[in-house]
Amino acid sequence: MSLISVAVHATDPITRLGLIGHIRMEPRLSLVAPAQLQEADVVVVAVDTVVVATLDMLRQLSAGMTDPRFLLIVGDQWQADLYAALEGGVRAVMWRSEFTPAAFTNTVVSVGEGHGDFPPELQGKLFDQVLRTNRDVLALHGLTASGLTPREIDVLRLVSEGCDLQEIAQKLSYSERTVKNILYNLTKRLNLRNRTHAVAYAVRCGLI
Repeated sequence: MSLISVAVHATDPITRLGLIGHIRMEPRLSLVAPAQLQEADVVVVAVDTVVVATLDMLRQLSAGMTDPRFLLIVGDQWQADLYAALEGGVRAVMWRSEFTPAAFTNTVVSVGEGHGDFPPELQGKLFDQVLRTNRDVLALHGLTASGLTPREIDVLRLVSEGCDLQEIAQKLSYSERTVKNILYNLTKRLNLRNRTHAVAYAVRCGLI
């Protein structure tokens, strides 16, 4: 099994030294120096409270990284937007009060392998935020969480089944011109190259 390379960022020197010491003792982990932070599989960031300024700091740390993966060790409170945190590369959160060496190592390895891990209370907040976004933003514009309208999804499903424009129009009771417009508008809006690319996008979103 390949080692997970880990960088540490903590303003508190005692916390930083403790994390570095544990990483050095763990055979599954490899410590990365701060100067090589961009090369790390996982960046561990220890903070007291997550606020907007914390997310700004993460953006600065991730500058130049193609796939930033942060594990936040948080002292007490989360006061920032969870969506923004996910977009900024946060893949896992541990409360400092629940920190154990074994849990820390397992979480780092999990994040390094592409997984996520959030405390139940943050998962609940994220679900609430997703529902509010769907209700208050997407639904008002006739969109689903995938960014596609229901009829766009219907058209793409039929395209994926090999139906031509005439067959799609017949099955959905649309004109061929309407089907063409639907495909054109969704590929333009989502910056997709063609119908094949649009179908691939729908597959990745779990719609087909």
